[in-house]
Amino acid sequence: MTTREQQVTEVFVEVADSLVADFDVIDFLQKLSVRCVELLDVAAVGILLADKDDVLHVLAASDEHTRLLELFALQHNEGPCIECYRSGQARTDIDLTNPQVTVNWPQFTSSARGTGFVNTNVLPLRLRGRVIGTLALFHTIPGPLSPEDLTLAQALADVATIAILQQRTLSHAEAERDQLQYALTNRIIIEQVKGVLAERWHLSVDETFGTLRAYARAHNLKLSQLARDITEGRFDSRQIRATPAPSSAREGQRP
Repeated sequence: MTTREQQVTEVFVEVADSLVADFDVIDFLQKLSVRCVELLDVAAVGILLADKDDVLHVLAASDEHTRLLELFALQHNEGPCIECYRSGQARTDIDLTNPQVTVNWPQFTSSARGTGFVNTNVLPLRLRGRVIGTLALFHTIPGPLSPEDLTLAQALADVATIAILQQRTLSHAEAERDQLQYALTNRIIIEQVKGVLAERWHLSVDETFGTLRAYARAHNLKLSQLARDITEGRFDSRQIRATPAPSSAREGQRP
């Protein structure tokens, strides 16, 4: 059996192999979020990024189920993610069944419990002292993460931050803002394509997203560029369903 230490090593080797020129940041972060679930034994993970107006948006998630994405969306106005982002401090071992937590974040806690989560931890995505987003971990079993797991979670959050900003040299603040907005725009386009194709193909959004990722990997395409090409009419999405991707391209997807 693979030990936890081996799993951690494999993830960081995977990171080093992936952070090459012109890599697909959203696909990479989606895969990283799945690895977070495996390494930290949590139920779900989301990576949220702030736009120029300090509004948090989902950039990647361990799965694409609508209820999970809606839960992240609620944190525009309330919840541990927005508090972590604003303070720059980790929010750990939050009991979502605690009455005081419910009073503080009524919509968020209600939605979280309705999705089956009872505990959460949120860590900041930091760059040179500036927070650009958050890494959110959700649990269906009560109890805190160990200090070792929290340290690993922050390391993974740091990896996510590096990935988001890797593609462009950040010599000026304006360049940094442009890079963050570019990543968010790509995610929005993927969301639009995912919704349209899910309806067209009569699949769940999670299955649709997995199919898009598998096709992009099998044909050496960037997921964000494939989505743009579909949106702008340069690619016929019927090709995706007509040519199933090989099983190796589906690595990293959740069932």
